[in-house]
Order: sequence, then structure tokens, then C-alpha cells
Amino acid sequence: MAGSPNQKLKLLYLMKILLEHSDEEHPLSMQDMIEALATHGISAERKSIYSDLELLRSFGLDIELKQSKTFGYYVASRNFELPELKLLGDAVQSSRLITQKKSEELLRKLADLTSTHQAKRLHRQVYIADRPKNLNESVYYSIDAINDAINSKRQICFKYFDYDVNKKRVYRGGGKIYQQTPLALCWADDNYYLISYNANYDSLNHYRVDRISKVEISDEPAAEIAQDSFNVAEHAKKVFGMFSGELVNAELVFDRNLVNIVIDRFGKDVYLIPEGERFRIHAEVSINPVFLSWMFQFGRQAEIRGPERLREAMAQLLRENSQMYDT
Repeated sequence: MAGSPNQKLKLLYLMKILLEHSDEEHPLSMQDMIEALATHGISAERKSIYSDLELLRSFGLDIELKQSKTFGYYVASRNFELPELKLLGDAVQSSRLITQKKSEELLRKLADLTSTHQAKRLHRQVYIADRPKNLNESVYYSIDAINDAINSKRQICFKYFDYDVNKKRVYRGGGKIYQQTPLALCWADDNYYLISYNANYDSLNHYRVDRISKVEISDEPAAEIAQDSFNVAEHAKKVFGMFSGELVNAELVFDRNLVNIVIDRFGKDVYLIPEGERFRIHAEVSINPVFLSWMFQFGRQAEIRGPERLREAMAQLLRENSQMYDT
């Protein structure tokens, strides 16, 4: 045992054992540590273990002593605590961007950040109604390449595709190569988007990252764009969801049972004005089908009070859709 090639690695193996197998509910006794080291061909005595524990504490490992019927040592704090890992695990499982295979890989990696005992509590199932997983396994490499290009101030080349009814890729432009300057990656409406600048048309564009393929970093430097003319948050607000299109200051009325939904949509700073069993708000919205459909889902519980052109847009949308079901 004393001549084992692993003997010089005793301190490192002891740290590994503590990180992987100990927590507050599962402290390791001296005998546990000696036996665990022995499985790696390392001999140890109690006195040397005490010295090693002090060295690991000096290195920054938070080792605590727990006394019950016996003495036991455990890692008391880690870079990620269990509730934080659970939150990250739930986000991974529920994300539509991440494929099922990649979700399982990421969960295994998250599990390595805590003890084997606590890792078992990470593998809980998160049920999200009608939440399909992404089909594009290469999305992670696309994200990595895009980030590298942004940081190195280079343009990127890529292809962009849609799916047909057979779930086969159909590349836009017959498979043409897009070459643009990547500006930012943006998460909106449960999708990940690339926001890029096309110097040929002096325009900002956005692309679903999961529909981008064969990303390559070009040797061409990033095209110049005035930073004061581009704000990621403002651009995302105008392009995605309810705020794309002509913005108007709307007066909206809701039943009181919709308070939580309204705050979720417009933010906690929205001013709620009580009106009997209802309340009204003033908010900047866009005259587009996304916003109108959001309002329509509440039926008689929500009303557009103004401006008149927004009310007319809703009426027009209802007329057009009702004609599809006229018999």
C-alpha cells in the first residue's frame, strides 16, 4: 500500500471523497475516509487524515465536524447549494430549447456539483403541459460559435431552415449562405434568437437559433454599427411578442381576478386604477395580432377602451375570424 503510485495523491483523493460522498445529512467518519482511500490504493492513518483535513480547510474547502453518536466530517458549503441546483435542473428539464438527450447530459453534470446523496434529489420530473423538446441537437455548437464571433468581433456564416410537414429541413433561399455581424443572443417567448446586422441592407435581423445550422466564424471583421443606435432590450421589445409593430398608448380594462396575469405581462410597476369590480391600466402596446389575441383570450373579462384605432383593429380581427366559421 505504501508504495502505491496514488499515495502522493492522497490529499486530492480525500477532497474528492468529501465532495462526492459527504453532506450535512451524510458525514464521513475517520474510518469511512480511511476505507474510501483504500479503494484507491492509498493507505492512511487517523493522524494524517486530521492533518489533511486542516490543509483542505486552509485551501478553502468548508469542512465541518458533526457530532452525534460518532464524529463525522462533511463539506458544509459549495459553489452551488442544493436549492440552486434544483432550480437550474428544473429550468433545464422544462426548456423547449434543450433537446431531451442534452437535458439528461446537463442534469448529470449538475449532479456532479453536489454529493451523490443529494444528486438523487435532482432527478425529479418537471411536468410542463404540451412542452415539446427541440429537435436540433447542434444548437449548442451554434450558440458557442455565435458567442465566439461576438467576442472576437467577427462576422458569421450560416444556413437557415424551416420544417416541412414531414419534419424535414427546408433551407431558405435554396440553401444560401447568410453572412452577417452577430450582435447579441436574446431569449424571448421561450425561444433563443440571434440578433444580427446586415451591412448590405443596413438592417437588423433576428433568427431562431434552433433553426440555424452550419455556423462558421468568418475571417471578415464585424461590420461597424453605432452602439447608441442598438439596444438589445429595446430591440427585443419591439420585435418579439406583443410589442412588435406600431406602438400606441392603450387604456385597458380588466376584471379584478386578472390582476396577477396583468402584472405578469406588463410588470410590477404597472399602475392599477380600481373601477368597482374591475380595474384599468394605461400601457404601451402594439397594434398586432399577438396583442389582440392575448386580450381576446379573456373574453368579457377584458376590454380595450382606447384608442379607437386599437378597438377597430380588434373588431376587424374578430370579423375576419368569425367569417371562417359562418355556416
